[in-house]
Amino acid sequence: MHRQNTKSIQIGNRTIGGGAPILIQSMTNTRTEDVEATVAQILALEQAGCEIIRATVPTQEAARAFSKIKARIHIPLVADIHFDYKLAIAAMENGADKIRINPGNIGGPDKVKAVVDVARERGIPIRVGVNSGSLEKELVEKYGGVTAQGIVESALDKVHMIEESGYDNLVISIKSSDVLMCVEAHKLLAAQTMYPLHVGITESGTLWSGNIKSALGLGIILHEGIGDTVRVSLTGDPVEEVRTARLILRTLGLRQGGIEVVSCPTCGRTRIDLIGLASKVEELAADYPLDIKVAVMGCAVNGPGEAREADLGVAGGQGEGLLFKKGEIVRKVPEGELLAALKEELDNWVAL
Repeated sequence: MHRQNTKSIQIGNRTIGGGAPILIQSMTNTRTEDVEATVAQILALEQAGCEIIRATVPTQEAARAFSKIKARIHIPLVADIHFDYKLAIAAMENGADKIRINPGNIGGPDKVKAVVDVARERGIPIRVGVNSGSLEKELVEKYGGVTAQGIVESALDKVHMIEESGYDNLVISIKSSDVLMCVEAHKLLAAQTMYPLHVGITESGTLWSGNIKSALGLGIILHEGIGDTVRVSLTGDPVEEVRTARLILRTLGLRQGGIEVVSCPTCGRTRIDLIGLASKVEELAADYPLDIKVAVMGCAVNGPGEAREADLGVAGGQGEGLLFKKGEIVRKVPEGELLAALKEELDNWVAL
């Protein structure tokens, strides 16, 4: 597997690459200059399970805010830089744990070298990022359009530019909103480099479409053994990005922890409000640090069997449900009390 052999990179107090656990990343959507709003959002993301956070640095004021933000959070802080190499240097001087740049848009080789010199002096890794939407004109012409081959060539060109400045503390990111192109590009890149890879489907869309595209694309890429950090890019609350990333990793067997809620799709046999109950149970479960499976089932056909296989579960009946724990029936509960009964059991589980 590619991720078992990638170069080990230190980002603040976390390590990626070399077979280390895949870390979940997100990006703030506040104005970085607004320290209070940015810190509040990062703390909420930490609570949801975010392990690396990136913030944009479009101004010197934003760069200066990094020192204040970093003092109040608990995860590595990454500076997202475009166009102005001086912002990269300022962000590092104010405590950035990593910087994300596209060496092609910050002013030429001398500017890249100036950034690299500061990164080397401070031991700060550089993430080289290339998106399909910003592919160079000559590569578009060379490959007859935007292609996986062009994206990979662009990324490796940028990597070589930094390597020529004598630095290899690097992470690579290549992204596209085209899921299959993104998958192909990651396979090509993994065969040509041993730098750790940050993976994601960029501009994937809203919570609905973005989750589907991200689950498909990231599911394939990660299952191929590729990827050392991951971000789900959604148009919306970044907390949802983290929740989705956790579920993708858990589904692939790449992450443990957190309650897994399974529920049936309902049918004409269902005699309780299973849709409403399942949604409330999923929301409730997010607050518990338990590594268990909870089943919410709607009828007597598959319900009791599925509930028995879970650590905790309910199987619906006529306006009531059976409460199961470790495969055994605990008691019969009226429909209106099912959520409270599950909460009581979860509270007891935490107290053990």
